[in-house]
Amino acid sequence: MTDSLKRIKISNMIMLTVAGIINAIGITIFLSPVKLYDSGISGTSMLLSQVTPEYMSLSVFLLIFNIPLFLYGLKKQGKLFTFYAIYSVVIYSVFSWLITDVFPVDTSVASPLAGQDLLLCALFGGVISGIGSGTAIRFGGAMDGIEVMAVIFAKKIGISVGIFVMIYNLVLYVICGIIIESWILPLYSIVTYFAALKVIDYIVEGIDRAKASMIITTKPNEICEALSEEFKSGMTMVNAEGGYSREKKTLIYFIVNRFQIGKMKDLVHTIDKKAYISISDVADVFSSDKM
Repeated sequence: MTDSLKRIKISNMIMLTVAGIINAIGITIFLSPVKLYDSGISGTSMLLSQVTPEYMSLSVFLLIFNIPLFLYGLKKQGKLFTFYAIYSVVIYSVFSWLITDVFPVDTSVASPLAGQDLLLCALFGGVISGIGSGTAIRFGGAMDGIEVMAVIFAKKIGISVGIFVMIYNLVLYVICGIIIESWILPLYSIVTYFAALKVIDYIVEGIDRAKASMIITTKPNEICEALSEEFKSGMTMVNAEGGYSREKKTLIYFIVNRFQIGKMKDLVHTIDKKAYISISDVADVFSSDKM
């Protein structure tokens, strides 16, 4: 554990603190007051806090469920991640308690900012909690133990991590509907879930994703020269061979943004009309020099 603690970054700790505060604001200001539910362990904790004695608050359930899950997944996720994740959840729990029980903010019957408008609460609660969760993931931690649970159990039952999380949340919302004897709040909670999911993707993977283009051509030098001159960036060439024709070819790997795709395709096909171009999303690009 000592070696892992040496790798702790102050900047990460600061951002995880911010993430926990943001997540607490999203949940306690927008979702809890109108009894909407977050996803995963957070949503489970919200439901249980509503059907148990008052002293069993959201903050208590967050700690009871999340910390054991993070510790259980210690071997798979690593000590540093576990430390960051537990720290994130503690900050989230503490600030949830401060907002609901200490600060002069009335969250008992309605959102202080959106009133009882379920759509506004669902959207803004999802977006804000998504920013918090995404920031936590971006800086090495996590805000919810559901992902750890998914990593541990999904493979055992033969499904993917994403499917496991989705099934868990759908089951959670069905149980919520049965317990409160209404489907309005669980349905709005699904809106919250998908809003948060989209925001998390943006935070973790970037809003403006780059595009990776793979160009297979017999005229690599001409294409590379033209691309380099036009876009002022480097690329990588890999020797290739046609699977059917056995013709010697070259694969060019080139990163562009979405606005450059059309120009890139026109430029390549002007030089080699038979060039094969494949384009895919790239979440992050890290480079210290030209390739």
